[in-house]
Amino acid sequence: MFAYYFKLGLRNLRRNPALTALMVLILAVGVAASVSTLAILHVMSGDPIPGKSDRLFVPFIDNGQPDGYVPGAEPVDMQMAYPDAMNLLRKHPAERATAMFGTGMSVEPPRSDIPAFQAYGLAPTRAFFAMFDVPFLHGQPWTADDEARGANVVILNRTVAEKLFGDANPVGQRLIMNREPFTVVGVLGDWNPMPRYYKLIGSGPATGEEFMIPMATAVRKELTPYGSVNCSQVRDPGYASLLASECTWIQFWFETRSAFERADLQSFLENYAGEQRKLGRLKRNAPIELYDVMAWMEVRKVVGNDTKLSAWLAFGFLILCLVNTVGLLLAKFSARASEVGIRRALGASRRAIFQQFLIETGVIGLAGGLLGLLLAFGALALIGMQSRSMAAMARMDWEMLGLTFAISLCAALVAGLLPTWRACQVTPAIQLKSQ
Repeated sequence: MFAYYFKLGLRNLRRNPALTALMVLILAVGVAASVSTLAILHVMSGDPIPGKSDRLFVPFIDNGQPDGYVPGAEPVDMQMAYPDAMNLLRKHPAERATAMFGTGMSVEPPRSDIPAFQAYGLAPTRAFFAMFDVPFLHGQPWTADDEARGANVVILNRTVAEKLFGDANPVGQRLIMNREPFTVVGVLGDWNPMPRYYKLIGSGPATGEEFMIPMATAVRKELTPYGSVNCSQVRDPGYASLLASECTWIQFWFETRSAFERADLQSFLENYAGEQRKLGRLKRNAPIELYDVMAWMEVRKVVGNDTKLSAWLAFGFLILCLVNTVGLLLAKFSARASEVGIRRALGASRRAIFQQFLIETGVIGLAGGLLGLLLAFGALALIGMQSRSMAAMARMDWEMLGLTFAISLCAALVAGLLPTWRACQVTPAIQLKSQ
């Protein structure tokens, strides 16, 4: 009977086509608005590195001054000072650890037809690439020896590499950056995670990090940190003073072998903090925090209140569309009261009538879902045209495709409950007398 009622539903789409098209369009617009907003929310709040997110941790060591400190208050900055970063890199119990900061360098292309330009990138330690599963199109990360001596080596992202060298493999080529020669040791593959969970403090280019150089190289060349640099007390001028100060500008990550090693890492950090307090540092005596990837994204408010409000407004619009669909279905089913009366007089039960009309409503929901899916793709394309970062987030995956049809079908069935119930209440005798 389901197949029979489904065929009837398809045929009844041609009944009063203007009214049917209006219902499908209203439902499709509501579904498209809610799904496109939900798709962006899904990308921003999803796990950016499944299988590893519970083994990657950001430590927070509050090294601010005690003046004006309120225990439990939200910290001004959650980055790390250079002395702490170096101490933790030298001695830690985790499988890997990396420190990084954003910076920029001028690039003089080897081609005369391209003018010099400013590139924005990242200065991490070598463990960064293994920790965050960074793919390589050509080459590989710099060696441990390159990192130890702060060598002039660079890794380019794919866009910059193709801009400078075309389709050729540039590994081994020389590139002038900040008026010094750098050797290209690698080219990143397609890697531009959104949100940029590994560096949530500070901005960067929408296309991802344009280059990466060893952190030791960036420090040796005294490159300016691009992003947030927070100093809780006055320091002397000069780069050496920045390195020795309590200013926070380094972002730090640990990777453990398993999620169960978190407690050991926490104990290590608390012992380290105790040692530093004996040396006269960490005067606030604040608790040491350790965040995994998802907790870090929540603390940094990756999904802001504006995004959540947009999602609620989109679903409110869907509800408004459902109210209009209910009215149109009432009009559509009321016009078929005589048909229902004849079927009831011939022995059809109210249950059979209810099933038929509800399945017909489901057919309308499927049609609205198909159209809503097309409109959602169009809406995401328009959102993606605003910026490259939005283009990376405004995308639809298989999970959202399935959710689109589920939302449209459920919305149509909910909207059809009242009209279907009203249709079942038709009294056969009254309808037969009227005929």
